[in-house]
Amino acid sequence: MNLDLMLVAQLLVLGSCTGFLAGLLGIGGGMLIVPFMTLILSARGVESALAVKMAIATSMATIVFTSISSVRAHHRRGAVRWDLVRRIAPGIVIGGLIAGAGAFAALRGTTLALVFAVFVAFSATQMLRNRQPAPSRQMPGTAGSLGAGTLIGFMSGLVGAGGGFISVPFMTWCNVAMHHAVATSAALGLPIALANTVGYLIGGWSMPAPLPGALGWLWLPGLGLIACASVLTAPLGARAAHALQVAQLKRAFALVLYLLALYMGGKALG
Repeated sequence: MNLDLMLVAQLLVLGSCTGFLAGLLGIGGGMLIVPFMTLILSARGVESALAVKMAIATSMATIVFTSISSVRAHHRRGAVRWDLVRRIAPGIVIGGLIAGAGAFAALRGTTLALVFAVFVAFSATQMLRNRQPAPSRQMPGTAGSLGAGTLIGFMSGLVGAGGGFISVPFMTWCNVAMHHAVATSAALGLPIALANTVGYLIGGWSMPAPLPGALGWLWLPGLGLIACASVLTAPLGARAAHALQVAQLKRAFALVLYLLALYMGGKALG
């Protein structure tokens, strides 16, 4: 596939936007990468169902780079709860490998889109309801954190997102402050992306390359350009996150989730 100037520009703009959103909301940017990359690949002759899977896998791989840039910015502000990262990350690795190497290959693209739509719409509704958690509620212990991490890693692997659509509402429900939840979610994006990317490579290793530059489900040209742009804008998003009030951040996060749910629901039903 030749990377003409228009395609390069599209991928750089997409990477810039997703990097900013990763820093702002701790969600990895998959909500933009997946639909737009599906569009790009479909326009270049990739069959629709395969384009969805390639977009999901490539989106997840970009989070490796975005999360590093984003978490550095949050860490400098002391917002990352590293104690929570250590407790949740092992489950994330388990869930990510299961999703990437097994379930992702078995499920159809339309099924993945429907699952994503349901989960993000639920998360957005819970956030907009703004119900205050019980003052005594805390993050679960080792076993509970392992289970939560496994679910986050597994669901992230199915939809190519950084896990923030589950981890941020979950942590705020457990009385973790919003800014800490966003920053910690950004830190969790790295083990999510690494585990799932390894799983995708294992699951798609024997698949014939659908186009030049593809390694199984991963589209390397898109990965490289989006990653380069996103690492530059993720710190800007992190800075904006700390400048916004909590209520504004919640509304912005919920709105993005609803838009993504509508799009993915349309893909599933279409």
